[in-house]
Amino acid sequence: MAAQRYELFDHTADVGVRVCAPTLAELLGPATAGLYAIIGRLVNDGREAESRELELGADEPALLLRDYLAEVLGLFEMGRRMVTAVDVREFSQTRLTATVQLQRVDVAASSLEREVKAVTYHELRIWPVADGYEATYIVDI
Repeated sequence: MAAQRYELFDHTADVGVRVCAPTLAELLGPATAGLYAIIGRLVNDGREAESRELELGADEPALLLRDYLAEVLGLFEMGRRMVTAVDVREFSQTRLTATVQLQRVDVAASSLEREVKAVTYHELRIWPVADGYEATYIVDI
């Protein structure tokens, strides 16, 4: 069974992320970690987490992953909040529903290295492998 993991790779003027996990739902954790790794080393402020419900619909799982990551990026950019846990209730061909736990980022304790402008559609893909799923996405920096 594929271990949950992510790896970053260079892409012309952007950064790519390759993610592996045993299930579609389990792709979200390492995909989130990969996005944050591009931004820098984020430290939460230790306060109590807040829950947020996410309900997304799209034509295919790769688009759902991109839309989820765009939401995660928006939460960081607009409110300096980071996802610390994801409870996925459904990740199907056309629907993603999850509860995320959010904590505020301690900006002083964090190391912000790059500004991520967007999660792009370029080279966006999810595919089955022998022991689970792999996915790639590219972020515009």
